[in-house]
Amino acid sequence: MRRLWTIIGSVTFIVLTVIIIVLMDVNREEGGKPEKRITIGSKHFTEQEIIGEIMAQAIENNTDIHVQRRFNLGGTMVCFNALKSGDIDLYAEYTGTGLVNILKKKTMNDPERVYSTVRDIFKKEYGLDLLKPFGFNNTYTLTMRRDHAGELGVDKISDLLPYAKMLQAGFDAEFLERTDGYPGLVRRYGFEFRKRPKQMDPGLMYKACAEGGVDVIDGFVTDGRIRAYDLVVLKDDKSFFPPYYAAPLIRSEVVKKYPEIKDVLNNLAWTISDKIMQRLNYRVDKEEDSASKVAKGFLLEKGLIGE
Repeated sequence: MRRLWTIIGSVTFIVLTVIIIVLMDVNREEGGKPEKRITIGSKHFTEQEIIGEIMAQAIENNTDIHVQRRFNLGGTMVCFNALKSGDIDLYAEYTGTGLVNILKKKTMNDPERVYSTVRDIFKKEYGLDLLKPFGFNNTYTLTMRRDHAGELGVDKISDLLPYAKMLQAGFDAEFLERTDGYPGLVRRYGFEFRKRPKQMDPGLMYKACAEGGVDVIDGFVTDGRIRAYDLVVLKDDKSFFPPYYAAPLIRSEVVKKYPEIKDVLNNLAWTISDKIMQRLNYRVDKEEDSASKVAKGFLLEKGLIGE
């Protein structure tokens, strides 16, 4: 009899264990299952955070994938290396940056050629998919106070030549080192500033220029602070800067695992013009709206997410 009860007890234990496992599986299927999850990163400036939020909210509102945000990671190579290592799955990269700064190729000015070159090499050598561009071209520029530029008669970069020895420039760390930054600019335009440009945080340059702390800064065409501080963009009259069309850069294995992500992100293609991007940046930098709020407003306006 004792042996019978032992057998019954063992069978009961096994049955209960199976029931628990089944219930756990059911629970997973009904909402407790391991979440589909991706991580989106961004570089350390306003536009990147906004675009990161636009991608994140588009994915969250149109799929069942949970998005972890790792914004403001740092510069280009910090984000690119994080993507390669799998620490993040997706971030927005610029075609010109991919061409020159990451792939170390010579500058090109044809936007389609730059895009296809970067897309093909990223896919072949790194297993990364460069999806369709968002639409805006956030090219580098040199920027000055409007009244100062008018006083000197400076309208384009080559106009700086006779004044370079008396002007103080302020550039961010990447621009000071990149071949599509100050070193290449010096070679193309044939002048350099007498005083070495100050290395400045990108978040401080525009205000410093507006307040007279420096005279010339590198900037981005879509940056809302150009409008906020009434600065003027100098024309790149020797076509030095390559095109910088922003596009989602994602690990190919993630696209294979979650193909719906590609469809969602490609729905964002060509929806953001230079003016729209500058307006979105302005709302965060000047009007102090959050990147999350600005991104949601844009997506609602374009009908890319529901209320």
